[in-house]
Amino acid sequence: MIFLQGDPVGACFIVIEGWVKLYRLTSSGNEAVVAVFTRGQSFAEAAAFAGGKYPVSGEAATDVTLLSVPADTLIDQIRLNPEIGLAMLASTSKHLQMLVQQIEQLKAHTGPQRVAEFLVTLCDGQTGACTIGLPYDKALIAGRLGMQPESLSRAFQRLRCIGVAIDHSTATIDDVGVLERYAFEERGDGL
Repeated sequence: MIFLQGDPVGACFIVIEGWVKLYRLTSSGNEAVVAVFTRGQSFAEAAAFAGGKYPVSGEAATDVTLLSVPADTLIDQIRLNPEIGLAMLASTSKHLQMLVQQIEQLKAHTGPQRVAEFLVTLCDGQTGACTIGLPYDKALIAGRLGMQPESLSRAFQRLRCIGVAIDHSTATIDDVGVLERYAFEERGDGL
């Protein structure tokens, strides 16, 4: 555990290695995954700048190495070097864009399309056939994509007909281009 929702803000963080999830607990006690971060990405900057309490909980999703930047150090450095504040605003803007994209995915794409888009991002520009490791457990993948684990399993099954096979934590994709086209089809045109 890195911090809990409602804890006083002490720092912002940069992921050096591994994966971190940010989530909120719903009124029914379920986890709603807000974001997942990996190497080179930062989180909790806005909370550190604004002070107060963390609006989400942060937890390591895998073994993780973090750089912790104390909130007071961050504020002092922004006063000395305003470019740091501008960089922080840019990072916060990227986080907002990511959240808007997630909302769009939830509203405009089917579950299998969201899974397809997630897999395409893991292919990192590869074309043709591709074998990739899933970066973290399937329950977190489901949460990140706004799905229940059972829905994720059904989505994996539906993607078989376009050449996607999942074996434990490995995905084999026959043709990344086909998967990418499927991911971005208009809703209702897909499987």
